[in-house]
Amino acid sequence: QVQLVESGGGLVQAGGSLRLSCAASGRTASSYAMGWFRQAPGKEHEFVAAISWSGGSTYYADSVKGRFTISRDNAKNTVYLQMNSLKPEDTAVYYCAAREWAATSSSQYDYWGQGTQVTVSS
Repeated sequence: QVQLVESGGGLVQAGGSLRLSCAASGRTASSYAMGWFRQAPGKEHEFVAAISWSGGSTYYADSVKGRFTISRDNAKNTVYLQMNSLKPEDTAVYYCAAREWAATSSSQYDYWGQGTQVTVSS
């Protein structure tokens, strides 16, 4: 079992930055690939970024490529999502998720956090 807790969301103006954190607990938490997804009101979960368990491979949605960076610190069992140049369309609840191998589909992830709200004002 892996428990995930997100933090770092908030309200920011367009063009600003936020860093989300996802703290994982569980004996083998550092051995899981991690993903970030987001869900805006009335929409499905949307893939944002993913990272392999070692941090050696990263994946991004086209909509955030060049603006967002995913990273992890396995010593702290924490994954980060640095979000720069934020746009109003980035407004959503952001979730982190874990599975054995990195993937871009939400249905493939086994464990989920409770989410953190990100609101970008224009």
